[in-house]
Amino acid sequence: MRAFRVLSAAIVAASLAGCAALGAPFCAPYCNSSRHSSSSLVEFLYPNGQVPPADNSMPELHVPLRVGLAFLPGQGAAGPDAAQREELLERIRRHFSDRKFVSEIVVIPDYYLTSQRGFAGLEAVQRLYSIDLMALVSYDQVMHTDENGWSLGYLTIVGAYVLKGNRYDVSTLVDLAVVDPATRSLVLRAGGIDTRHGNTTLIDQPREAREAGNSGFSAASDQMVEHFDAALNTFEAEVRAGRANVRVVHKGGSGGGGAFTWPWLVALLGLAALRARREALQRPPQLAYGGPSPGTIGQSCTGPSCARRALQSLLSSASGCAESRPRSVHCST
Repeated sequence: MRAFRVLSAAIVAASLAGCAALGAPFCAPYCNSSRHSSSSLVEFLYPNGQVPPADNSMPELHVPLRVGLAFLPGQGAAGPDAAQREELLERIRRHFSDRKFVSEIVVIPDYYLTSQRGFAGLEAVQRLYSIDLMALVSYDQVMHTDENGWSLGYLTIVGAYVLKGNRYDVSTLVDLAVVDPATRSLVLRAGGIDTRHGNTTLIDQPREAREAGNSGFSAASDQMVEHFDAALNTFEAEVRAGRANVRVVHKGGSGGGGAFTWPWLVALLGLAALRARREALQRPPQLAYGGPSPGTIGQSCTGPSCARRALQSLLSSASGCAESRPRSVHCST
């Protein structure tokens, strides 16, 4: 009976000792493991092995844009939780909503994208929310855990609490891509990465690895927002220079030009009226005069001598005479 107890204790201690002592069969799943979670943009847009088209159509951006923002559904048990995803989407919305070519950024729940994948699903969401573009957030995180030489101290049982015999490595990628569902084209994208590692005890390894994953996701998100801001500034400069592979159309107007809204029309009408009044004030006055009899044909004249000539015509008609000078006005008797 005593030998059985000793053998049982030895087996338990050997299991805690890790791979460095007895090999993988006795330390699984803690000796050397990896965990992967992701929400791939390519797998979402082209599911079931679909091949992207060889040539994409040129996107047509109707500014100001109404943009939909969503987090792609993930695969794997790990990854950011719902609170982290919502916090990141709200941070992106606040950061880019003040752009002059953006009218509104609408946060779309990810369950709208789970029923139908691919561009067909994006087109359905586009019609449902009346949006122009879709901004999709995706991530990829890999966590490796293994044991170092200090794991031999786990044989003492107490060593599992005090010796940092476990090591973890976490690599995180967060990506933001803006796509046009109508033309199925990628308009703009930027990403951020983070890599971190550390040593921990056997007891604290799950907690510290989880915290490292959350910190890595937050740091990669910060870098992604910074990179996307820079990429967006570059994209704006290329659009103004005419080098971007997009066509900009102002809503209510033509491509590349501004739209005539009601304030502009009122301003233009006011300018036109002001110019017409100014021209009328600068035009010389015109006076018309004619002979006294019904058969006389009326005449008109302009210039400073017009009033004098009109007076001479009246005097001539009253006396029944006619002036014979070259610039005289004749009247009938």
